[in-house]
Amino acid sequence: MLHLLLVAALVSTSDDPPAKSVAVAPAPRVGRARSGGGPVGLADSVVIDKKARRLTLYHMGRPIRSYLVALGGNPVGDKLAAGDRRTPEGVFFIDWRNPNSSYHLSLRISYPDASHRRRAEALGVDPGGNIMIHGLPNGRGSVGAYHRTADWTNGCVALTDEEIEEIWGAVPTGTPVHIKP
Repeated sequence: MLHLLLVAALVSTSDDPPAKSVAVAPAPRVGRARSGGGPVGLADSVVIDKKARRLTLYHMGRPIRSYLVALGGNPVGDKLAAGDRRTPEGVFFIDWRNPNSSYHLSLRISYPDASHRRRAEALGVDPGGNIMIHGLPNGRGSVGAYHRTADWTNGCVALTDEEIEEIWGAVPTGTPVHIKP
């Protein structure tokens, strides 16, 4: 039940703050969300391991920082069509940065690529798009790490606001992103 309330709070499109009378349990300790400490260096690649729910930044083949993430609400398998709530799989790149995102900050992944478009066309469906690495919905940042207790996005990769701020500063436009099953 608590997961359903969390998901409802995160995907709510209302700009109204949550009701004051709702008591929220403190976020459970889920282990370290990242490794290392201090400033994050410039990353030259990003790897997202869907099964492990982990995003790792790399520089010259060496991991420099890792984060736990939430994925699309239907995370198993590659994205097939708009609305399937799957996070795509494959090799993409960061093709746009949105500093005015509804999800704190966001980095768009270059999905759909040519192979995903061809497959969607063969299936007669829209492949979807606008897949982002992003923070929490604006006004919901206080949920923090607790958001990772459920996969709640429509196919995006979600982190806390503090984590997306670190990634924002470390991942330039054009950086390759490998999303593994």
